[in-house]
Amino acid sequence: MAVKDPTAVERANLLNMAKLSIKGLIESALSFGRTLDSDYPPLQQFFVVMEHCLKHGLKVRKSFLSYNKTIWGPLELVEKLYPEAEEIAASVRDLPGLKTPLGRARAWLRLALMQKKMADYLRCLIIQRDLLSEFYEYHALMMEEEGAVIVGLLVGLNVIDANLCVKGEDLDSQVGVIDFSMYLKSDDDIGGKERNVQIAAILDQKNYVEELNRQLNSTVSSLHARVDSLEKSNTKLIEELAIAKNNIIKLQEENHQLRSENTLILMKTQHHLEATKVDVEAELQTYKHSRQGLDEMYNEARRQLREESQLRQDMENELVVQVSMKHEIELAMKLLEKDIHEKQDTLIGLRQQLDEVKAINMEMYQKLQVSEDAMKEKNEIIGRLEDKTNQINATMKQLEQRLQQAEKAQTEAEAEDEKLKQEYVNKSESLQKEFSQKEKQLLQLETDLKIEKEWRQTLEDDLQKEKETVSQLRIETQEIINLKKEKNKQLKRICQDQEAALQELASKLSESKLKIEDIKEANKALQGQVWLKDKEATHCKLCEKEFSLSKRKHHCRNCGEIFCNACSDNELPLPSSPKPVRVCDSCHAILIQRCSSNVP
Repeated sequence: MAVKDPTAVERANLLNMAKLSIKGLIESALSFGRTLDSDYPPLQQFFVVMEHCLKHGLKVRKSFLSYNKTIWGPLELVEKLYPEAEEIAASVRDLPGLKTPLGRARAWLRLALMQKKMADYLRCLIIQRDLLSEFYEYHALMMEEEGAVIVGLLVGLNVIDANLCVKGEDLDSQVGVIDFSMYLKSDDDIGGKERNVQIAAILDQKNYVEELNRQLNSTVSSLHARVDSLEKSNTKLIEELAIAKNNIIKLQEENHQLRSENTLILMKTQHHLEATKVDVEAELQTYKHSRQGLDEMYNEARRQLREESQLRQDMENELVVQVSMKHEIELAMKLLEKDIHEKQDTLIGLRQQLDEVKAINMEMYQKLQVSEDAMKEKNEIIGRLEDKTNQINATMKQLEQRLQQAEKAQTEAEAEDEKLKQEYVNKSESLQKEFSQKEKQLLQLETDLKIEKEWRQTLEDDLQKEKETVSQLRIETQEIINLKKEKNKQLKRICQDQEAALQELASKLSESKLKIEDIKEANKALQGQVWLKDKEATHCKLCEKEFSLSKRKHHCRNCGEIFCNACSDNELPLPSSPKPVRVCDSCHAILIQRCSSNVP
């Protein structure tokens, strides 16, 4: 015969006693037909059996005075594992009559039974076997499968309603003895089997109904949460719709305003382009007659054309953006922001290109000056030539000042544009009626844009040609550096010729100084005179012919008389300017070139 393990026998006996006590408690409670009190014998026997089950395999802990072996330690762990058990633990600690840990454990079991959560609490303990190993031996009932079986049996106690008074009982001094007489069979029990079957069916129905109620409560709570979330999302969607409608109305108003501003800007640019074209043609005719300064005036005309082409490109970008605003009203704000950033980038890029062109011109000019200075360092005439370079730098500073003034004028024009925009906002209602007419004008402008694109392509071809010339100039500068040594011998001869030329220039400068003094005296005499208006001056004073594109106006600063370019042929060379200056015939003051009355 195989020897059985005594701990296994103990576990089996305790499991059987737990089954009998739980079964007897359920059957007696259902037959009793009301809530159970603390004096009910089967309930007392159930607590005694649970104490024996929890004490099985419990480790002995050494305390300060004696050895301690209580079940309060593992039950106290439930508070940490199951948050809802904090109320039971707090109420057990607050009970005044309890002094020993065993009394607290008995009170904890009674409160857990009243809450119908004893099975849940003990199931949390069984799962955490690492924590239970601190309190129980490896062969204890709570560490083996029998503990899980007991926890499953405790679920059936949820059928019982218990009303126990824990506060007044003496739980510390109770003696836990199992009464086996309650579980012995009698003749009455044999006749009550049919009754037990009916009771079991009723219990099953009650458990089923309770589970259904729990599921229904969970579904109702989830549905309430969904209804609340849907109501909140509904209100948010309504608010977003209202905001979106307001944004669409604002975008439509801004679209009308931008279209009106676009048409006005296009009209201004067309007038400006026509004026510049007429000015360029007139200046070309006048420059053919003049023998000096053709290269400089040609470069200025090219710069003006480049600036106008850049302005035209900006206008084309604005037109493209505004046409796309018709089809994409919902994305208008984003597109407008992107267009503004792109315009700023293009302006910055154009300014950088202008700075690069200026820097390239300055580098070429500086290289030429360096080559000339290197070739003329050995001679005494270099000092005089440096004076001329200083004068040229002064003229460059004057040109820079003019550029700064032009930029200031541009900023003022932008401020005026902003003021005009504010006025256009006030006039938006009247402009809505004219919107249909302006759409027709847009079609005409698109045809004009196609023509201007072709003109732009021609200008780009000219720019490529100019870039090729710049590259050729760079190659020539490298060749000049290589030919420095060969030209040093020729420079000695050239320097002698330049000395003679400088002597002649000095004589001419002395004569020009005398003329300037005469002009100053004439200016003092004629300071009180008043200029004529452009509208009044229609004919030249000397030849008495009408002013036109070929015959430009030249206005005297002092006497106020106006001459044509054919009559004002008196020129005077000045050291501060590379070109000679036209002089009045009557007072010998410097003449100012004015536009004709037919040209804006």
